[in-house]
Amino acid sequence: MKKGKLIKSFQYAFSGIWTCIRYERNMKIHCGAAVFISLAGLYYHIEKHEWLILLLTIGGVMSLEMINTAVEKSVDLVTSEQHPLAKLAKDAAAGAVLLFSCIAVLIGGLIFLPYIL
Repeated sequence: MKKGKLIKSFQYAFSGIWTCIRYERNMKIHCGAAVFISLAGLYYHIEKHEWLILLLTIGGVMSLEMINTAVEKSVDLVTSEQHPLAKLAKDAAAGAVLLFSCIAVLIGGLIFLPYIL
């Protein structure tokens, strides 16, 4: 791969991240939660392994949200009519984000509760 193509692929990726943050309401919520949790981690001086778990969790939630957005936009591009398969694709992608977000809250609770108490 040529150097210019590699740089261009990174530009496209960063553009995708920025576009999701700028235009997707749920991504803004996830970013706000990530900032809040990061500040809480700094305040409570959490351990290195706890930071690693939190960073993986934050990255997982945000990545799934971006995949969910990609699925929704792709389905909307292909069809504007109500179709059971389109609904399933959108619902499954949204469900993946919800499931991982619930696990993320549980992880956050397990990490921060001992510090708070």
